[in-house]
Amino acid sequence: MCDSDAVRSESNGGLAVQMAELARQLAMPLSLPDVLAGVTKSVLEVIPGADVSGFLLFTKGEKYETHAATSDVMFEIDRLQVKHGEGPCIEAAIDELIVRTDDFQREQRWPNYSADVLKLGLRSALSFKLYTTNRNAGALNIFAFEPNAFDAEDEAVGSVLAAHAAAAILASRQGDQLQSALTNRDLIGQAKGIIMERYNVDAVRAFEMLRELSQSSNEKLVEVAVRVIDTRGS
Repeated sequence: MCDSDAVRSESNGGLAVQMAELARQLAMPLSLPDVLAGVTKSVLEVIPGADVSGFLLFTKGEKYETHAATSDVMFEIDRLQVKHGEGPCIEAAIDELIVRTDDFQREQRWPNYSADVLKLGLRSALSFKLYTTNRNAGALNIFAFEPNAFDAEDEAVGSVLAAHAAAAILASRQGDQLQSALTNRDLIGQAKGIIMERYNVDAVRAFEMLRELSQSSNEKLVEVAVRVIDTRGS
């Protein structure tokens, strides 16, 4: 084995250890912000050319948020993308799986954005789609102050990191939906109990009354339940 092969083998071995440690950390019951921060921290550790990293999550046409930024410059990077409506992060989140630019000085896809990013001293970028739904999208984004900072190996490593983040985001949203469903069920149960006591009806009839109120007022069932609960002291 020549010296260069030995160096690459040692480098790949170190990368494998770092990736295994990241997988172990992400398997722990951490909060979503902790998971995302762990991913962007790992980006700077396992992708040699990376200088800045963060997540851009957004609801289409409404709200954009930067998460787990490793530097304040990431907030400005994302603000510029939102301002111009173009850039690697938005393109990755909406259209492409992986978007790479080797030098913003020669980049033709996003002329307005590229001009502003160059003023920040940034030259290279690598973005990975996390997910895309009808309303929501997100991307893991990596930037460098040097041109040609990323290669195919970095794309492979970044794809693994992005997959970890996407799984954590999906699990968190499923958990939020479950908690919301449980909360709604409790509210409806409370409202049923109030109606049963107040009007001396059974649980089936109490639920029917709630449903009838929901239909006649064109409100969600849980909204009617909250109004019933609010009348408890009346």
